[in-house]
Amino acid sequence: MKDIKVLKLKLKGLEKKLNLEEKKGRIKKLEKESLEPDFWEDHQRAAKIMKELADLQAEISQLERLKSELDQKLTPIEIEKIEKEINQLETKIFLSGKYDQVDAILTIHAGQGGTEACDWAEMLLRMYLKYSQSKGWQVEILDQRRGEEAGLKGASLKIIGRQAYGYLKKEKGIHRLVRQSPFNADKLRQTSFASVEVLPVIEDKTEVEIKDDDLEFETFRSGGHGGQNVNKVATAVRIKHQPSGIVVESQAQRYQEQNRKIAMEILRARLWEIEEERRKEKMAQIKGEVKEASWGNQIRSYVLHPYKMVKDLRTKYEETDPDSVLDGGLDGFIEAELRMLD
Repeated sequence: MKDIKVLKLKLKGLEKKLNLEEKKGRIKKLEKESLEPDFWEDHQRAAKIMKELADLQAEISQLERLKSELDQKLTPIEIEKIEKEINQLETKIFLSGKYDQVDAILTIHAGQGGTEACDWAEMLLRMYLKYSQSKGWQVEILDQRRGEEAGLKGASLKIIGRQAYGYLKKEKGIHRLVRQSPFNADKLRQTSFASVEVLPVIEDKTEVEIKDDDLEFETFRSGGHGGQNVNKVATAVRIKHQPSGIVVESQAQRYQEQNRKIAMEILRARLWEIEEERRKEKMAQIKGEVKEASWGNQIRSYVLHPYKMVKDLRTKYEETDPDSVLDGGLDGFIEAELRMLD
Protein backbone atom coordinates (compact mmCIF):
# COMPACT_ATOMS: atom_id res chain seq x y z
CA MET A 1 0.00 0.00 0.00
CA LYS A 2 1.13 3.51 -0.84
CA ASP A 3 0.46 4.70 2.74
CA ILE A 4 2.83 2.10 4.15
CA LYS A 5 5.59 3.07 1.70
CA VAL A 6 5.23 6.72 2.71
CA LEU A 7 5.32 5.81 6.41
CA LYS A 8 8.41 3.64 5.92
CA LEU A 9 10.24 6.52 4.22
CA LYS A 10 9.12 8.90 6.95
CA LEU A 11 10.32 6.51 9.67
CA LYS A 12 13.69 6.06 7.96
CA GLY A 13 14.15 9.83 7.85
CA LEU A 14 13.20 10.09 11.51
CA GLU A 15 15.86 7.58 12.53
CA LYS A 16 18.50 9.89 11.10
CA LYS A 17 17.00 13.11 12.43
CA LEU A 18 16.57 11.66 15.93
CA ASN A 19 20.30 10.69 15.99
CA LEU A 20 19.54 7.03 16.64
CA GLU A 21 23.18 5.89 16.51
CA GLU A 22 24.24 8.68 18.84
CA LYS A 23 21.51 7.63 21.29
CA LYS A 24 22.64 4.01 21.16
CA GLY A 25 26.13 5.23 22.10
CA ARG A 26 24.65 7.23 24.97
CA ILE A 27 22.84 4.10 26.20
CA LYS A 28 26.10 2.13 26.28
CA LYS A 29 27.79 4.93 28.23
CA LEU A 30 24.95 5.11 30.79
CA GLU A 31 24.81 1.33 31.17
CA LYS A 32 28.55 1.25 31.87
CA GLU A 33 28.19 4.09 34.38
CA SER A 34 25.33 2.29 36.16
CA LEU A 35 27.59 -0.71 36.82
CA GLU A 36 30.18 1.35 38.76
CA PRO A 37 30.44 0.21 42.43
CA ASP A 38 29.68 3.69 43.82
CA PHE A 39 26.86 4.43 41.37
CA TRP A 40 24.06 4.47 43.97
CA GLU A 41 25.96 6.55 46.55
CA ASP A 42 24.38 9.67 45.05
CA HIS A 43 20.84 8.32 44.87
CA GLN A 44 19.30 11.39 43.22
CA ARG A 45 21.87 11.45 40.42
CA ALA A 46 21.61 7.68 39.94
CA ALA A 47 17.82 7.83 39.68
CA LYS A 48 18.09 10.58 37.05
CA ILE A 49 20.56 8.52 35.00
CA MET A 50 18.37 5.41 35.20
CA LYS A 51 15.35 7.46 34.06
CA GLU A 52 17.29 8.83 31.07
CA LEU A 53 18.48 5.30 30.25
CA ALA A 54 14.92 3.93 30.38
CA ASP A 55 13.61 6.78 28.19
CA LEU A 56 16.31 6.26 25.54
CA GLN A 57 15.74 2.51 25.51
CA ALA A 58 11.99 3.05 25.16
CA GLU A 59 12.48 5.44 22.23
CA ILE A 60 14.72 2.99 20.35
CA SER A 61 12.40 0.11 21.16
CA GLN A 62 9.46 2.12 19.77
CA LEU A 63 11.30 2.82 16.50
CA GLU A 64 12.22 -0.83 16.07
CA ARG A 65 8.66 -1.95 16.85
CA LEU A 66 7.20 0.50 14.30
CA LYS A 67 9.61 -0.75 11.62
CA SER A 68 8.57 -4.32 12.36
CA GLU A 69 4.85 -3.48 12.31
CA LEU A 70 5.15 -1.75 8.94
CA ASP A 71 6.42 -5.05 7.49
CA GLN A 72 3.21 -6.80 8.58
CA LYS A 73 -0.18 -6.97 6.89
CA LEU A 74 -2.10 -4.07 8.41
CA THR A 75 -5.69 -2.87 8.57
CA PRO A 76 -6.51 0.81 7.84
CA ILE A 77 -7.09 1.36 11.59
CA GLU A 78 -3.66 -0.09 12.42
CA ILE A 79 -2.04 2.10 9.75
CA GLU A 80 -3.74 5.17 11.23
CA LYS A 81 -2.45 4.24 14.71
CA ILE A 82 1.13 3.83 13.42
CA GLU A 83 0.91 7.14 11.54
CA LYS A 84 -0.12 8.89 14.76
CA GLU A 85 2.87 7.38 16.61
CA ILE A 86 5.26 8.45 13.83
CA ASN A 87 3.84 12.00 13.94
CA GLN A 88 4.44 12.08 17.70
CA LEU A 89 8.04 10.93 17.17
CA GLU A 90 8.45 13.61 14.51
CA THR A 91 7.45 16.20 17.10
CA LYS A 92 10.58 15.33 19.10
CA ILE A 93 12.70 16.88 16.34
CA PHE A 94 11.34 20.26 17.42
CA LEU A 95 12.60 19.70 20.99
CA SER A 96 16.12 20.98 20.36
CA GLY A 97 16.15 24.04 22.63
CA LYS A 98 18.78 24.37 25.32
CA TYR A 99 16.45 23.32 28.14
CA ASP A 100 13.91 21.25 26.21
CA GLN A 101 15.17 18.02 27.78
CA VAL A 102 14.83 19.09 31.44
CA ASP A 103 12.15 18.99 34.14
CA ALA A 104 9.57 21.78 34.36
CA ILE A 105 7.95 23.95 37.00
CA LEU A 106 4.34 24.66 36.03
CA THR A 107 2.31 27.23 37.95
CA ILE A 108 -1.40 27.97 37.60
CA HIS A 109 -3.00 31.22 38.84
CA ALA A 110 -6.76 31.76 38.99
CA GLY A 111 -7.82 34.97 37.27
CA GLN A 112 -10.42 37.46 38.44
CA GLY A 113 -13.84 35.97 39.03
CA GLY A 114 -13.77 34.47 42.50
CA THR A 115 -15.06 30.92 42.88
CA GLU A 116 -15.58 30.39 39.11
CA ALA A 117 -11.94 31.22 38.37
CA CYS A 118 -10.69 29.09 41.27
CA ASP A 119 -12.69 26.12 40.02
CA TRP A 120 -11.23 26.63 36.53
CA ALA A 121 -7.68 26.68 37.98
CA GLU A 122 -8.37 23.33 39.66
CA MET A 123 -9.69 21.89 36.38
CA LEU A 124 -6.45 22.95 34.66
CA LEU A 125 -4.41 21.38 37.45
CA ARG A 126 -6.22 18.08 36.90
CA MET A 127 -5.68 18.37 33.13
CA TYR A 128 -1.91 18.77 33.49
CA LEU A 129 -1.70 16.00 36.08
CA LYS A 130 -3.51 13.65 33.68
CA TYR A 131 -1.32 14.72 30.75
CA SER A 132 1.84 14.16 32.80
CA GLN A 133 0.57 10.74 33.81
CA SER A 134 0.02 9.83 30.14
CA LYS A 135 3.67 10.75 29.44
CA GLY A 136 4.97 8.65 32.33
CA TRP A 137 6.29 11.74 34.13
CA GLN A 138 6.46 12.13 37.90
CA VAL A 139 4.78 15.13 39.51
CA GLU A 140 5.56 16.83 42.81
CA ILE A 141 2.97 19.34 44.01
CA LEU A 142 5.06 22.21 45.35
CA ASP A 143 2.25 24.46 46.47
CA GLN A 144 -1.56 24.64 46.52
CA ARG A 145 -3.62 27.59 47.71
CA ARG A 146 -7.27 26.71 48.15
CA GLY A 147 -10.07 29.02 47.07
CA GLU A 148 -12.39 30.41 49.74
CA GLU A 149 -15.40 28.35 48.59
CA ALA A 150 -14.04 25.88 46.03
CA GLY A 151 -11.14 25.24 43.67
CA LEU A 152 -7.67 26.76 43.82
CA LYS A 153 -6.30 30.28 43.89
CA GLY A 154 -3.06 28.82 42.60
CA ALA A 155 -0.85 25.75 42.42
CA SER A 156 2.75 24.94 41.47
CA LEU A 157 4.00 21.60 40.17
CA LYS A 158 7.44 20.20 39.51
CA ILE A 159 7.09 17.87 36.54
CA ILE A 160 9.94 15.39 36.39
CA GLY A 161 10.54 13.63 33.12
CA ARG A 162 12.60 13.70 29.96
CA GLN A 163 11.59 16.65 27.75
CA ALA A 164 8.94 17.85 30.21
CA TYR A 165 9.86 21.52 29.70
CA GLY A 166 10.15 21.08 25.94
CA TYR A 167 6.65 19.67 25.66
CA LEU A 168 5.01 22.09 28.10
CA LYS A 169 6.81 25.39 27.47
CA LYS A 170 4.22 26.74 25.02
CA GLU A 171 1.35 26.10 27.43
CA LYS A 172 2.38 29.40 29.01
CA GLY A 173 -0.33 32.03 28.75
CA ILE A 174 -3.97 32.78 29.51
CA HIS A 175 -6.50 29.93 29.30
CA ARG A 176 -10.19 30.88 28.92
CA LEU A 177 -13.20 28.79 29.91
CA VAL A 178 -16.81 29.39 28.77
CA ARG A 179 -19.55 27.27 30.39
CA GLN A 180 -22.81 27.25 32.29
CA SER A 181 -21.96 28.12 35.86
CA PRO A 182 -22.32 25.23 38.34
CA PHE A 183 -22.28 27.76 41.19
CA ASN A 184 -25.60 29.50 40.66
CA ALA A 185 -29.14 28.15 40.38
CA ASP A 186 -29.84 29.84 37.02
CA LYS A 187 -26.79 28.17 35.41
CA LEU A 188 -25.88 31.37 33.59
CA ARG A 189 -23.10 31.35 31.03
CA GLN A 190 -19.83 32.32 32.68
CA THR A 191 -16.37 33.14 31.30
CA SER A 192 -13.38 32.39 33.53
CA PHE A 193 -9.66 32.94 33.08
CA ALA A 194 -6.52 31.37 34.52
CA SER A 195 -2.85 31.90 33.68
CA VAL A 196 -0.26 29.17 33.26
CA GLU A 197 3.46 29.74 33.73
CA VAL A 198 6.06 27.15 32.68
CA LEU A 199 9.75 27.35 33.64
CA PRO A 200 12.69 24.98 33.16
CA VAL A 201 14.44 23.43 36.17
CA ILE A 202 18.01 24.72 35.78
CA GLU A 203 20.38 22.57 37.78
CA ASP A 204 23.59 24.15 36.50
CA LYS A 205 24.22 26.88 39.08
CA THR A 206 26.76 28.58 36.81
CA GLU A 207 24.08 29.15 34.17
CA VAL A 208 22.27 31.72 36.33
CA GLU A 209 24.52 33.55 38.77
CA ILE A 210 22.92 34.20 42.16
CA LYS A 211 25.04 35.93 44.77
CA ASP A 212 24.42 35.00 48.40
CA ASP A 213 24.61 38.69 49.37
CA ASP A 214 21.67 39.42 47.09
CA LEU A 215 19.35 37.03 48.92
CA GLU A 216 17.10 37.70 51.89
CA PHE A 217 15.86 34.51 53.60
CA GLU A 218 12.83 34.22 55.85
CA THR A 219 11.29 31.14 57.45
CA PHE A 220 7.68 30.84 58.53
CA ARG A 221 5.15 28.26 59.60
CA SER A 222 3.51 26.33 56.81
CA GLY A 223 -0.15 27.04 56.20
CA GLY A 224 -0.71 23.82 54.27
CA HIS A 225 -2.94 20.85 55.02
CA GLY A 226 -2.26 18.05 57.50
CA GLY A 227 0.89 16.92 59.26
CA GLN A 228 1.85 17.60 62.84
CA ASN A 229 4.54 20.07 61.80
CA VAL A 230 2.05 22.35 60.06
CA ASN A 231 1.73 25.71 61.86
CA LYS A 232 4.05 24.45 64.63
CA VAL A 233 7.52 24.44 63.10
CA ALA A 234 8.94 27.11 60.78
CA THR A 235 9.67 24.80 57.82
CA ALA A 236 8.39 27.08 55.04
CA VAL A 237 10.90 29.30 53.25
CA ARG A 238 10.54 32.69 51.57
CA ILE A 239 13.44 34.08 49.52
CA LYS A 240 13.70 37.61 48.16
CA HIS A 241 16.19 38.36 45.40
CA GLN A 242 16.95 42.00 46.16
CA PRO A 243 18.29 43.18 42.76
CA SER A 244 15.21 41.95 40.86
CA GLY A 245 12.63 42.17 43.65
CA ILE A 246 11.50 38.59 42.92
CA VAL A 247 10.02 36.79 45.94
CA VAL A 248 9.55 33.02 45.94
CA GLU A 249 8.11 30.69 48.56
CA SER A 250 8.03 26.98 49.23
CA GLN A 251 6.09 25.30 52.02
CA ALA A 252 4.95 21.93 50.64
CA GLN A 253 7.84 19.89 52.06
CA ARG A 254 8.27 18.78 55.68
CA TYR A 255 11.82 20.02 56.09
CA GLN A 256 13.16 23.54 55.79
CA GLU A 257 16.16 22.47 53.69
CA GLN A 258 13.89 20.79 51.10
CA ASN A 259 11.76 23.92 50.85
CA ARG A 260 14.86 26.07 50.52
CA LYS A 261 16.12 23.92 47.64
CA ILE A 262 12.77 24.15 45.82
CA ALA A 263 12.59 27.92 46.37
CA MET A 264 16.09 28.32 44.89
CA GLU A 265 15.10 26.21 41.86
CA ILE A 266 12.10 28.46 41.26
CA LEU A 267 14.18 31.63 41.74
CA ARG A 268 16.86 30.40 39.33
CA ALA A 269 14.19 29.62 36.74
CA ARG A 270 12.51 33.03 37.14
CA LEU A 271 15.81 34.87 36.73
CA TRP A 272 16.54 32.80 33.62
CA GLU A 273 13.12 33.73 32.27
CA ILE A 274 13.82 37.45 32.73
CA GLU A 275 17.05 37.14 30.73
CA GLU A 276 15.28 35.07 28.08
CA GLU A 277 12.53 37.69 27.70
CA ARG A 278 15.19 40.42 27.35
CA ARG A 279 16.92 38.38 24.64
CA LYS A 280 13.65 37.87 22.76
CA GLU A 281 12.75 41.56 23.02
CA LYS A 282 16.19 42.49 21.65
CA MET A 283 15.75 40.08 18.73
CA ALA A 284 12.26 41.45 18.07
CA GLN A 285 13.66 45.00 17.93
CA ILE A 286 16.36 43.89 15.50
CA LYS A 287 13.73 42.20 13.29
CA GLY A 288 11.35 45.14 13.65
CA GLU A 289 8.66 43.03 15.33
CA VAL A 290 6.25 44.28 17.97
CA LYS A 291 4.95 41.64 20.35
CA GLU A 292 3.00 41.81 23.58
CA ALA A 293 4.55 40.12 26.60
CA SER A 294 3.75 36.43 26.15
CA TRP A 295 2.42 35.96 29.69
CA GLY A 296 -0.43 38.35 28.89
CA ASN A 297 -1.64 36.57 25.76
CA GLN A 298 -4.81 34.51 25.64
CA ILE A 299 -3.65 31.29 24.02
CA ARG A 300 -6.60 28.89 24.20
CA SER A 301 -10.38 28.84 24.66
CA TYR A 302 -12.28 25.93 26.17
CA VAL A 303 -15.98 26.28 25.33
CA LEU A 304 -18.44 23.91 27.07
CA HIS A 305 -21.60 25.96 26.34
CA PRO A 306 -23.49 26.80 24.11
CA TYR A 307 -21.39 24.47 21.90
CA LYS A 308 -18.36 22.27 22.59
CA MET A 309 -14.96 23.33 21.30
CA VAL A 310 -11.37 23.76 22.43
CA LYS A 311 -9.41 26.07 20.12
CA ASP A 312 -5.81 27.25 20.28
CA LEU A 313 -5.74 30.87 19.14
CA ARG A 314 -2.11 30.71 17.94
CA THR A 315 -2.08 27.52 15.87
CA LYS A 316 -5.84 27.49 15.07
CA TYR A 317 -5.82 23.80 16.04
CA GLU A 318 -9.16 22.77 17.54
CA GLU A 319 -11.04 19.77 18.91
CA THR A 320 -14.74 19.24 19.57
CA ASP A 321 -14.41 17.01 22.65
CA PRO A 322 -13.46 19.31 25.55
CA ASP A 323 -14.04 16.56 28.11
CA SER A 324 -11.26 14.49 26.52
CA VAL A 325 -8.92 17.51 26.42
CA LEU A 326 -9.62 18.36 30.07
CA ASP A 327 -8.93 14.70 30.87
CA GLY A 328 -5.33 15.19 29.70
CA GLY A 329 -5.75 14.75 25.93
CA LEU A 330 -3.38 17.56 24.98
CA ASP A 331 -1.23 15.77 22.40
CA GLY A 332 -2.84 17.41 19.35
CA PHE A 333 -2.50 20.91 20.80
CA ILE A 334 1.08 20.44 21.99
CA GLU A 335 2.23 18.91 18.71
CA ALA A 336 0.72 21.88 16.84
CA GLU A 337 2.42 24.30 19.27
CA LEU A 338 5.84 22.69 18.85
CA ARG A 339 5.61 22.80 15.07
CA MET A 340 4.72 26.50 15.19
CA LEU A 341 7.69 28.77 14.54
CA ASP A 342 8.63 31.13 17.39
